[in-house]
Amino acid sequence: MARAVNKLTALTVSRTKEPGRYGDGAGLYLVVDPGGARRWIMIFRQGGKQREMGLGSAAVVSLADARRRRDEAHKLISEGRDPIAERKRPDPTTATAVTFGAFADALVPELAKGFRNEKHKAQWTSTLNTYAASLRLKPVADITTDDVLAVLSPIWTTKNETAARVRGRIEKILDAAKAKGLRTGENPARWRGHLDQLLSRRKKLTRGHHAALPFKDVPAFVAKLRKRSGISARALEFTILTAARVGEVLECPWSEIDLKAKVWTVPASRMKAEREHRVPLSPRALEILAEMAPLRRGNLVFPSFRTDKPMSDMALSALYKRMGVKATTHGFRSSFRDWAGETTTFPREVAEVALSHAIGDETERAYRRADALEKRRPLMDAWAEFVTSEVPV
Repeated sequence: MARAVNKLTALTVSRTKEPGRYGDGAGLYLVVDPGGARRWIMIFRQGGKQREMGLGSAAVVSLADARRRRDEAHKLISEGRDPIAERKRPDPTTATAVTFGAFADALVPELAKGFRNEKHKAQWTSTLNTYAASLRLKPVADITTDDVLAVLSPIWTTKNETAARVRGRIEKILDAAKAKGLRTGENPARWRGHLDQLLSRRKKLTRGHHAALPFKDVPAFVAKLRKRSGISARALEFTILTAARVGEVLECPWSEIDLKAKVWTVPASRMKAEREHRVPLSPRALEILAEMAPLRRGNLVFPSFRTDKPMSDMALSALYKRMGVKATTHGFRSSFRDWAGETTTFPREVAEVALSHAIGDETERAYRRADALEKRRPLMDAWAEFVTSEVPV
């Protein structure tokens, strides 16, 4: 006896709210989730295995459309074809209409929701517009290895770090396009087993060459800096005193500052290593915060002219230029580390934690739960005394 088909009605579908699975026949089911979402699925057997395929939300797909999609899937099964794989094939009329540029423009804002800061988002957009401009008008379905090589080859040896980032970003976009059903086949921007056979291996960068003042010159620099007014000067001095990264300082909200405990707590979401970092605040760092408090226009400690955006690090670069000093803000972290290692008896581990560096191997870090805050406080106080030693009393 044949199983009943088309058992549901449009009225039943609209009124069914109780969580569960409701069969229409021939493998079609209305599923009502515990949260109230309602969707269509089709259950079928192929190759000796039971499979399940989604047919869309019941809020968008009508009962009639769900039945039509079920019947089309059964036709494909009868022809020995996989309905799930067939559905993932790009629609030629759609795929050719979606260009790499249009798809990237839509994708990057979604990816940016997981970025730590706006600068990262800007770098994604800038590098793609600058170096991958030749891909923008090409259908995303038609991007080939030759197209990717045309982008990478001119900069592969001259700007190898930038080229590597561009390659990774193109790969990410093409992977997302494939996931959306807009292209098929291997990713032409894939490195391992593909482009590594066509491009030379990149030279490893020598790390740690940010322009830095010798630590002996830092007190004289800070003395000159203290004579300057302006938020950028105070932000730079605070950065030096805390041995922090510039982005951590410029994006610091007042909510991270605990004046009573004399601690600045940077959440994991704003840290490069994605681990919370507590900074003991020296007396001079607290003085700077007291100076900034009357200027408060929003939640940022060091606001820009616009209260809804942090100050740009270019403001600090301009400050160096006006002072005639060749240095970088990041370089002061090196100055701090050299000072701590060469002139103090503080343990190496304490200095490294002050820089928010990981200490030891993974096993050792698992046991080292504390962040040595109170051991770091005298270190940061001593650093503050050193860098302000040439400031007239």
